[in-house]
Amino acid sequence: MRLCVKTSIVIIGIIAISKNLAIGRKGKLPWHYSADLRFFKQTTMGHAVVMGSTTWKSIGKQLPGRENIVVSRKKIRLPEGVRLVSSVDDVVEFDESFPKDVFIIGGAGVYESFADVIDRWIVTDIPETIEDADTFIPRSFLDEFEGEDVIELDDNLRVRILHRRRD
Repeated sequence: MRLCVKTSIVIIGIIAISKNLAIGRKGKLPWHYSADLRFFKQTTMGHAVVMGSTTWKSIGKQLPGRENIVVSRKKIRLPEGVRLVSSVDDVVEFDESFPKDVFIIGGAGVYESFADVIDRWIVTDIPETIEDADTFIPRSFLDEFEGEDVIELDDNLRVRILHRRRD
């Protein structure tokens, strides 16, 4: 058996944001776009997804075909096969030996905690303003990133792929 070890750590943030930088309402996505959900599934399938406990609760189940990791300082009950870690360092350590990509999938606090270690962002631009949203991403979250590619999806959605600038 051959052990596959990455030569560098790559952690990817994947997010959908509205025109007013909203990402959530009452613990859920404030929109439903089939094209975005299909893209998310295709992109993360076979890889690891890292989420906070609120995102875990909103999803309500293990995402099949992916290594599911929940970041929480509290002890929470998780089904067999879902990892509980307590810090960014735990995820970075996991990523060093995991042979595939690691995607940070939310929520807002998790994105903020991982801001310094995310190497690439996959951002779906939602073509609406969510007036009653209660969770937002900071306007500056992409300041250190530059465009790499753009993907057009159905439902009039655009996905931007960005990587961290290496100055």
